[in-house]
Amino acid sequence: MATVAILPVKSFRDAKQRLDPSLEPGPRRLLAEAMYADVLVALRRSRSIDRIVVVSTDHRAQSIAGAYGASLLSEDDRGHNDAAARGIRHALDEAIERVLLVPSDCPALDPVQVDELIARPIAAPSALIVPDRHGTGTNALLLTPPDALAPSFGPGSCERHVNGAGSNGLNHEVVNVPTLALDIDTADDLEQLRSMLAGTHGGAAHTRGMLRRLARGSD
Repeated sequence: MATVAILPVKSFRDAKQRLDPSLEPGPRRLLAEAMYADVLVALRRSRSIDRIVVVSTDHRAQSIAGAYGASLLSEDDRGHNDAAARGIRHALDEAIERVLLVPSDCPALDPVQVDELIARPIAAPSALIVPDRHGTGTNALLLTPPDALAPSFGPGSCERHVNGAGSNGLNHEVVNVPTLALDIDTADDLEQLRSMLAGTHGGAAHTRGMLRRLARGSD
């Protein structure tokens, strides 16, 4: 069964304003780009992902996507859910059977964990819902078929997705995927990421390098 990863990507221009008040817009933008590049690398290394589709109007995001062999869809910057829905419509037009909606700010993403998620046995139509580390938001959706469930990301979205799947009679499951649980929005998230990366080797090369640059710049 073909699986396409869909990444809605916001503009990097004003990215990650909650990360650290001491970070200037330039470094924040570069960190967001580095995290996004690491997500693309992880998805390319997954054995279960057949194609990657990036939905964004940001020219830099489009350029990075092209460098990693991802397909591009332009979408008015109306928010994450509209971009995700645009990607789903594209998948349906291409007769894709399954999509994985993933964020661009989970740089520790492990391709093996992606493969394990996709290999999880569940009968279609289905929705696998990956919560954030707090258990309230949603960081990924694996949907078979792509329009099995309308994406409703944002605060409280894990419960919304579970309720929506139940209302639609979908087979569904909440699946914890450690390297997808940590999306980077706040200073606390960034500290959690630093701790995770310090305890592992390999992966997230772009983000590791950018964090080292930021640390040298603050000395």
